[in-house]
Amino acid sequence: MTLFAEALMPLMEVDPVPWARAQMAFTLAFHIILVPLGVSWSVMALIANYRGIRRSDADAIRLAQRWSKYMAVTFAVGAVTGTVLSFEFGLLWPQFMGQWGEAFGVPFAFEGLFFFLEAVFVSIYIFGWRRLKPWTHFWTGVPIAVAGIFGSVSVVAANAWMNSPEGVTLDTAGNVVAVDPLGVIFNEAMPLMAAHMVIAAYLVGGFLVAMVYATAMLRGRRDHYHRLGFLIAFSVAAVAVPVQMGVGDGLARWVYSNQPVKFAAIEMVPSTSSDVPETLLGHLNSEGEVVGGIPIPGLASWLSDPSTGRATVVQGLDTVPADERPTNRQVNVVHLAWDIMVGVGTALFLLTLWYWASWIFRREMPRSKWFLRCAVAAGPLAVLALEAGWTVSEVGRQPWIVYNKMRVEDAATTNTGVWVTFIVVTILYLGLGVTTILVLRGMSRRYRAAGRFVETDSPYGPRKPMKEP
Repeated sequence: MTLFAEALMPLMEVDPVPWARAQMAFTLAFHIILVPLGVSWSVMALIANYRGIRRSDADAIRLAQRWSKYMAVTFAVGAVTGTVLSFEFGLLWPQFMGQWGEAFGVPFAFEGLFFFLEAVFVSIYIFGWRRLKPWTHFWTGVPIAVAGIFGSVSVVAANAWMNSPEGVTLDTAGNVVAVDPLGVIFNEAMPLMAAHMVIAAYLVGGFLVAMVYATAMLRGRRDHYHRLGFLIAFSVAAVAVPVQMGVGDGLARWVYSNQPVKFAAIEMVPSTSSDVPETLLGHLNSEGEVVGGIPIPGLASWLSDPSTGRATVVQGLDTVPADERPTNRQVNVVHLAWDIMVGVGTALFLLTLWYWASWIFRREMPRSKWFLRCAVAAGPLAVLALEAGWTVSEVGRQPWIVYNKMRVEDAATTNTGVWVTFIVVTILYLGLGVTTILVLRGMSRRYRAAGRFVETDSPYGPRKPMKEP
């Protein structure tokens, strides 16, 4: 026992801040994959449901019915992982919650209301198949989509407040003495950040679902059912992509105007200057100099403010002390994540142009196997872009947890045993992820074996092919 205790001593003395950040980053990265499915799948199910009723399309009804069951599984897993994140705020960041909890908790209170509303109507919608009249049942699904959107907006409002802390009155010691709930929720960063996340949810969710049907079509299952499943999901994503590019451009310019140090990290600008190039890839060395990459002259300045073009001045990292900006390593992470997000977004935009051009000129979706292969790749690439975007947002804000108000190291727990919870949570989440995938695949196989809509479908699908009554 003595030898064991001595072996553990170095771990018990480690800095808890990196472990707290790692655990929060891992759990958030896991949870955020489920958010797009929770927000977008209900809308895609409603589109299929509407088509099924209006056109008496049995395949569309079958899609809606099955998608609602898949949606319930991902909703349940998302509820678990989201609850863990809520607890982590108190366990990993007690100083942050102690000082700012009165303000930070306001958006989460509204998110809780939307979550319960969504849970109630998910249950009604699933168990309402063939128990309610068709249109009555359809309308019970609408609150799911609405609650999903506003629930996401509420959570993003909390994150946006960390980037633009408003709606609070502080005393001379920096303690919160009054909170304006509307000021907290509708902070300056919220509209663009919320729109960016909600549209991303439709983009990522659409591509992920379309990926499944594109894979099936490549394997020869090109019947009406699989084609319709692909068309609904891919069309949702294809509408979201160009809108997302416009919203993302607006958000980048907001960062340029309101968080110039984060913008300097995004564009990897060491010193203030005009005619700043857009550097693709590359990195900062230990001296803070840009090394490597492909510079596009003047493009970063022009994108920051097209009205002044290449003459636009971009504030550099060295305009603030070193302890008030991201480290060189963090700048490299932010810049790479930005390149990934923009690069993947551009590739997805080109893919959607291919899709819409085929509809415009040929009145049908592309038939090429290469298009379907690209559609399969679009699913994981969209998730990669989503993760990269959140990396830009969170790492780019360093060293602040509340912008210009509180540093990360001042917010974190002092418990040196955080590494234990990180290991435990990582193992549990990996197990949860594998289980979720196996459940969804098992449901898919059972539905394929059943072959049609059946009233006795359980949330996990029929156990064996059903016979006509």
